[in-house]
Amino acid sequence: MTERAKILLVDDRPENLLALEAILSALDQELVRANSGEEALRALLKDEFALILLDARMPGMDGFETAARIKGRNRTKNVPIIFLTAVDTDKNNTFRGYAAGAADYIAKPFDPWVLRAKVQVFVDLWVAGRRLATQAAFLRRQIGGGGQEAIDVLGELRERVAEVEEAVEVLAIGLQPSADPVVRSSAERVARRVASLKQALEVLDSNPADVTASHHEFT
Repeated sequence: MTERAKILLVDDRPENLLALEAILSALDQELVRANSGEEALRALLKDEFALILLDARMPGMDGFETAARIKGRNRTKNVPIIFLTAVDTDKNNTFRGYAAGAADYIAKPFDPWVLRAKVQVFVDLWVAGRRLATQAAFLRRQIGGGGQEAIDVLGELRERVAEVEEAVEVLAIGLQPSADPVVRSSAERVARRVASLKQALEVLDSNPADVTASHHEFT
């Protein structure tokens, strides 16, 4: 069963949160509400999130300050953020959003189909990253024993890596029309990690005695 991604929705207006939930419910992921920047930061201390949808204009701690604090924490600095805000003729706000670490910036009212598509891209990246982390952990556990035990698991591990590689390729094809450098960079990073793991498996196949050396090269 595929693990569901947690998506943090941050907005001080309950009606906006309700609208976001209605739009994103079709993705069948776990949607978590936060009514303020402070509440969002507390939620990020408890759970791991695949993505944050963050309203830029909130009373008290606004979206820009919230994003800066999120990016300032080691635990959450790599969580992508999509800013959601009302149409604003002041382009400086857009620049502030990207400067605060936003992966994207969407003006309200937004097209629900566009928002769902963008969120799906980040969820797919998160799922691919989780699968790759699972394969890496599996490899680390098995190389501890070495010898025949390590050789026996190679077939299963190759199949798992192939599944991740296929998912990454499908995602890369879907990103071709996108000009978003942050999303593209994330996808390329996952692809490189998959390639490294695949290369490590090839070394193990050719010389099982090099299990430990292959592990150090991969990590």
